[in-house]
Amino acid sequence: MKNTSILLLTLISIIFFNTAKAQLVYKDVAQIFFNNCTSCHHSGGGTPMPLMNFTQTSSYASSILYHVEEGHMPPWSPDTSFSRFIGERIITQAEKNDIISWVNSGALAGDTTLAPPAPVYTTEYKLIGTPSLILKMPTFVSNAGSTDSYVCFTIPSGLTQDRILRAYEIVPGNPDIVHHVIVNIDTAGTSATDLSGNCFNAPGDLSIGGYAPGSAPIIFPGEFPLKAGINIPAGSNIVMQLHYPPGTSGMVDSTQIRMYFYPLNETGIRPVHNSTLLQNWGLYMLPNTVSSFSDKYPDNGVLPASFSMFSAFPHSHKVCVSIENYAYAGTDTIPLIRINEWDFMWQGYYTFSKLVKIPAGYKLFSKHVYDNTANNLNNPNSPPALVTAGTSTTDEMLFDSFLWLDYEPGDELIDLQGLLANDTLLALKTNNIKPVSPVKVFVYPNPASDKLCINLSKKAEYKARFLNIAGQTILNLETFSDNATIDLSKVPAGLYIVEVIELKTGERVSKKIAVTK
Repeated sequence: MKNTSILLLTLISIIFFNTAKAQLVYKDVAQIFFNNCTSCHHSGGGTPMPLMNFTQTSSYASSILYHVEEGHMPPWSPDTSFSRFIGERIITQAEKNDIISWVNSGALAGDTTLAPPAPVYTTEYKLIGTPSLILKMPTFVSNAGSTDSYVCFTIPSGLTQDRILRAYEIVPGNPDIVHHVIVNIDTAGTSATDLSGNCFNAPGDLSIGGYAPGSAPIIFPGEFPLKAGINIPAGSNIVMQLHYPPGTSGMVDSTQIRMYFYPLNETGIRPVHNSTLLQNWGLYMLPNTVSSFSDKYPDNGVLPASFSMFSAFPHSHKVCVSIENYAYAGTDTIPLIRINEWDFMWQGYYTFSKLVKIPAGYKLFSKHVYDNTANNLNNPNSPPALVTAGTSTTDEMLFDSFLWLDYEPGDELIDLQGLLANDTLLALKTNNIKPVSPVKVFVYPNPASDKLCINLSKKAEYKARFLNIAGQTILNLETFSDNATIDLSKVPAGLYIVEVIELKTGERVSKKIAVTK
């Protein structure tokens, strides 16, 4: 009996030791938050939930768990299996698992001095250098009481000659109350400010884009193989339409736009067009129904000339649940953007990783699905009510815009992501995170059968995990310096992920591996 008790205590101790050993502490997850969250979740980043250190992060642990498990954070709406964009805010399944494990284990601090250094956000702006033109609207007190308010500020540009816009950044004066900003150019310079709250159709004959929570500045490539921009005529007015949601009455805002122009007499710049090519104003949704509406462009016939798509900006309101845009001709489909779970709070221009050619003879198509039932938790009406097309948040829209260029041979080969990743206007190359010397990870052979070798380009302390495709850890490797071997003799055939983590910086590199038997 005594020996049995000793054995039982020994087993309990081993289980407890291994469980404790497996528990993650703050240093194990800090870099995940720095890489994926703090570009918004820092003081001045437009959110009330800073996640810059252990104290801040642990205090929001339950909220983090909910939003990570539900896929709300980091916010990235487009389906990456449909099309790819620059700046995708996505984390790996392994990173999600680590966050969930850390929170469920009690969001333990551990030795917080071992955590990687937090990123330093030295500027409120995402574009650096001196803007060519800064236009700031007068201080405005929101008049959105029980209903939405749309106001339009007309600001003279002061330009005495035409200039070509290469980049711009819209900076809300009060991110907590600015739902979106749309910027138009009134080339005649005759528009007036409208603060009635009913400025639904901003004046101007040229749209250059806008801002919504989470959206990035617009930058057009400025060097070979693509120089592009939007021409702003001399004497133009810049019109900013701002949407303030209900309940913000009395709160103060002063939003600005920071514009960067090409040098005068710059040559070889291709014009960029901004058009809402897909829109439907015949929406009519009875309560307690799910319905879909669509639009096509052109209405009749097909595209007479080829386009090169630069970015997409699909738009709906709160009854909408999904959006899909594509081009087609006969049986051929060109995917543009698909959002499987539309979120009104996160929208903007999504820039394609490469220019997308839409050939002459094709047609653009949009389909939006609307769930006007109580099952739609975002439905603004309870109980559900009749919803029609309109500009109020409680109305609905199908209003899909694109930035595009006239096609030139070879456009579809232009790597926008590569061009813009090294753009000199970017404040930092990786969402304001301190750059680190990237480690190169070599994993071979691939496919592998009995063993897998890991070699690294620099000596440091690393750990590694071998995960199945669902993100579940199959094997853990103890700390190693520059190379390691994984025994696969007992691993079934299939697809796996090798994740290598540098302990000092928290940098993670993942490789997909096939195991054959």
